[in-house]
Amino acid sequence: MVAEPVELVTVGRIERSFGVRGEVKVRSLSDVPGRLESLGAVSLLGTNGKTWDTRVTHIRPAGQGYILALEGLTSPEEAGQWRGGLIQIPKGSAPPLPQGQYYECDLIGLRVQDEQGNGIGTLTDIWELTGNHVFVVQDGSKETLIPAARDLVVAVDLQQRVMTVHMIEGLGA
Repeated sequence: MVAEPVELVTVGRIERSFGVRGEVKVRSLSDVPGRLESLGAVSLLGTNGKTWDTRVTHIRPAGQGYILALEGLTSPEEAGQWRGGLIQIPKGSAPPLPQGQYYECDLIGLRVQDEQGNGIGTLTDIWELTGNHVFVVQDGSKETLIPAARDLVVAVDLQQRVMTVHMIEGLGA
């Protein structure tokens, strides 16, 4: 019997190794307060596509991020191999979000349309800029950048996998 693949939610990005014991400096990618402080079992996704299931053995705040000790990482060289990698947890262990808020993993891949139902493209990335997020929508070679603002995002239907946006002058071609 083949096990169902577990859908994962990304909660952090490894910025670099830290210290001489194989710890890593992590930037939180979660808006949920306390999310990183309570991590146990995690999956790492390296920039090279490599994955690794491990456990957080220690965590402490450090400036804007956190320092994590991961079971199995014992040297700066081992930790450095995960630089830029993502820390993920099973989606089922992620708490539900308030109405009108969504996990990035739920939005990536949505079909984006305007209020008249005209297709704009597929949401392929979310840029985190100072002060706001921007949705990157691709339609072939055409790229449309849409600010993630409540007055522009009219509706998100996760069941139908559609985001409806209010297009204003300057957003489209």
